[in-house]
Amino acid sequence: MASKAICVGVGIPMMVVGALIALLWAPAEAELGSTVEFVGSLIGILGAVFFITGLFYAKEPVMH
Repeated sequence: MASKAICVGVGIPMMVVGALIALLWAPAEAELGSTVEFVGSLIGILGAVFFITGLFYAKEPVMH
C-alpha cells in the first residue's frame, strides 16, 4: 500500500527541483557553483528517499 501523497506530492517535486538547481543554477554561479550543485544534488537524493519511503508507507502495520 503506497502513499501517493508522499510519492507524488513530496518525492517527485524534490527530485525535479534538485535536478533543476544542480543543472541550471550551478553553472551560472561563479564562486559558489560547487556548493549550489551539491545542495541541488542533496535535494534530489532526499526526494528519491521520500519517494521510496512513500512506496513502503502503510497506515496500518502489517501483521502476519
